[in-house]
Amino acid sequence: MNPVDILLRYYDPDSRVFRILLEHSRQVAGKAEELAGRHPELLVDLPFVREAALLHDIGIFLTRAPSIDCHGEMPYVCHGYLGADLLRAEGFPRHALVCERHTGAGISLKTIREERLPLPEREMIPRSIEEQLICFADKFFSKTRLGEEKTVEEIRREIAPFGEESVIRLEKWRELFS
Repeated sequence: MNPVDILLRYYDPDSRVFRILLEHSRQVAGKAEELAGRHPELLVDLPFVREAALLHDIGIFLTRAPSIDCHGEMPYVCHGYLGADLLRAEGFPRHALVCERHTGAGISLKTIREERLPLPEREMIPRSIEEQLICFADKFFSKTRLGEEKTVEEIRREIAPFGEESVIRLEKWRELFS
């Protein structure tokens, strides 16, 4: 499987959004591989991590995020499950779970209901070690500040408004992967 070939089924290779997506996804993949390399005892499936990290944001084009040249109909928070739907249709259900569960530090069913988020009512929290690793690595990179890596403290401040559950997951991942 070539993740870039899959992205090119949905993105114009000359578009700004594709360049942003690819650079961001390569940064996330690199960080995930770096973190996994520090912990061989975790038995991370590295080929899968590389593929899934490159595909984790495939659904952004379906959302409204003009700052990164996305002009879809749906709110940006939906990009994970929308990308998961695309990857399931492509025949990659395991990769789809990474898409669905990477948004924020994962989103619980309780949060979806309490906040009335425009998401399917199901748990969207990373479970497998690979899902957790990609979600954690993703937090270090923004699509609007390409090339800049955030500190854990910056990430903590960004996710704090999303509740204590998110901060607890972030801290668990920091201890596990750092």
